[in-house]
Amino acid sequence: MTKSKAIMIGAGLSNMAAAVYLIQEGHWQGDRITFYSLDDHGSNDGAPTDTVTDEYWNKNHPMTNTKGYVARGGRMLNYRTYVDLMDLLDRIPSATEPHMTAAEDTRDFDSKHRTFDKARLLQGGKGIINGGHLGLNNLDRMYLSRLVLMPDSQEEKLDNITIAEYFKKTPHIFQTNFWYMWETTFAFRTQSSAQELRRYMHQMIYEFTQIEHLVGVNRTRYNQYESMMLPLINYLKDQGCNIVLNRRVTDWQFKDTPMQDEITVTGLVMENTETGETETVEVPDDTAVIFTNGSITDSATLGDYDTPAAENMDYGAAAGLWKKATEHFYNLGNPDKFFADRDASEWVSFTLTTKDHVLLNEITRITTQVPGNALNSFLSTTPITPLGQKDVNMSIVVHHQPHFTTQKANESVIWGYFLYPRRTGEFVDKQYIKMTGKEMLEELLGQLSKVDPGPNNIMEKADAIYDSVINNIPVYMPYASALFNNRAKSDRPEIIPEHSTNLAFTGEFVEQPYQMIFTEQSAVRSGEVAAYHFAGVPMDKLVTNPRFDKDPKVLARATKKMFS
Repeated sequence: MTKSKAIMIGAGLSNMAAAVYLIQEGHWQGDRITFYSLDDHGSNDGAPTDTVTDEYWNKNHPMTNTKGYVARGGRMLNYRTYVDLMDLLDRIPSATEPHMTAAEDTRDFDSKHRTFDKARLLQGGKGIINGGHLGLNNLDRMYLSRLVLMPDSQEEKLDNITIAEYFKKTPHIFQTNFWYMWETTFAFRTQSSAQELRRYMHQMIYEFTQIEHLVGVNRTRYNQYESMMLPLINYLKDQGCNIVLNRRVTDWQFKDTPMQDEITVTGLVMENTETGETETVEVPDDTAVIFTNGSITDSATLGDYDTPAAENMDYGAAAGLWKKATEHFYNLGNPDKFFADRDASEWVSFTLTTKDHVLLNEITRITTQVPGNALNSFLSTTPITPLGQKDVNMSIVVHHQPHFTTQKANESVIWGYFLYPRRTGEFVDKQYIKMTGKEMLEELLGQLSKVDPGPNNIMEKADAIYDSVINNIPVYMPYASALFNNRAKSDRPEIIPEHSTNLAFTGEFVEQPYQMIFTEQSAVRSGEVAAYHFAGVPMDKLVTNPRFDKDPKVLARATKKMFS
C-alpha cells in the first residue's frame, strides 16, 4: 500500500537508509519524512565523550572524567557482500572529503590502507599464533560442511538450536583457531543461534579462506559516526527531513478492525526525555510508520577511568515498543528471545584515549603490524569456559589514526572488548563488567606482556603508558550480541508483516531472506525494502545480492582451507 509521508521510529542506519531511498527512488520531498529518536547515533557511533554523557541512557550515571573519545563498538565492512550499504553511501556526499561520495571516501581510504592482520591470535608463551592452521578435525569438518551445504529451504531445521547443541558431538571445534577467530570476528558465542551461524557460513564463505588475515575487511576513514552516519544526517537535513531527538516512543494506537490481524497504526505515544512530557502524534491514512524494532546499544551505560560502567536493567526502548506491538498482534515475532537473556547477549567494551603514542608503538612492536590492520585476540593459557576449555580473554582493535576528526596529532585511540563480561580477569581479580577504565588498561597491559617477544617487555614502560592516559571509557552493553541469540525463524517479524497497511519493521531484528544480521548490509537492506514498498517501487529494482555460497570455485577454496 503506497503512502506519501513517513514517520520513522528510530534514527539509526536502517531508517536513514529508508529515507534516502524514499527521496531518491520514490521521489518524495524530504519534508514528508519525520524521525523520532532518542539520539541520531544508532549503533554506528563514535563521539567525544563529553558530547554523549547527557544522552538518555547516561543521564543517571554521571562521569567524573569526560575527556577523550568513546565508541561503544565498531563493525567491519566488506564490499563484496555489503552491496546495499555501498549503494546507499554512493548516493550521499562524504562529510569530511570534498567532492567525494561517502562510498568513494571509504574506497579511497581503504585502497591506501588495506587490511592484513599479522597477529590475529596471540597467546602467552607462544606469541603470535599461525591462525592459518584452523585446527579442525574430521568431525568438525563434517558438521561445518553440513551447515554450508544446507539449502535455504531447510533452514528451519535449526530453529531454537544453539551452536553448542549443533556441535554437541564434536565440542573439539571450540578449541580450534577457527572458532577463536570466528567468535571474535563476528561476536558469536556457543549459546548463539546455529541458524544464524549457518547464514554467516553461507554469506561469508569466501572469507573463510582468509579469516586469519582479515584481508576481506574494509574500513571507513574515521569512526562510523563521522564516516557513515554524519553524511546521512547532513544529506537528510539538506533534503528537509525533520529529525526530532530526545523522543522515546512508548506506546501504539491501532485501528480497531473486525479482523484482529490487520495492522494499521493511527497514533504514537511518546515521551520528551528532556522535559518528561508525554504527547500523542497522530498517524494519518497517507503516512507510513517505519520502526527499528531493536537496538544493540539500547540501555548501554558509560564508566570512566576510575569508575566501572553501571549495569542498566532497562529492557530497551526499541525492544519495549516492539513488545507492546506483540501484545496487540500475533505475527510480529518474540522480542523476549533477544532481550530477556542477558547471559547470551551482554558484553563490555572500552575506548582508550592517550596523549601520546607510547602504547600504540608498543602494540605495533609486539604485533608487528601498523595501526589499522588489527583485530588482536588474546587466548587464555588455562581453561576458562564451562566446558573446561581455553578461550579468548579479550580483543582489541588498533585503529588507523586519527580515528576522530578532532583528535590531536599526538593522540591515540584504541578500542577493545570482552565478549564474556562475567569472566574474571587474569591480571585484575574482578569480573570485567566490574572493572574501571584503569583496571581494563591494566588487564590489557598484562595480556600484552605475556605475548611480548622482547628483548624489552612492555611492562618496563607501564608508568609512561599510565601517565599518557587521557581517559578510558568502559561501556556496558546488555544487548550487544542480542541479534545472535538462539531463536526460531518466526521470532523476528517480516519487514512488512502480513496484513499490515502502514507499519514496517527495519534493522537487525527483522527476518530477511539470506541476510546476516549484525551487518550494515542487512540494516540498509531492510530500510530499502520498506521504502520501496511504501513508495510503490518494484522490488525487482532492489540491489542485487551476491550468493557466494552457490559459487563452485568459492566452495572449492573453502573446502581446501578446511583441510589445511
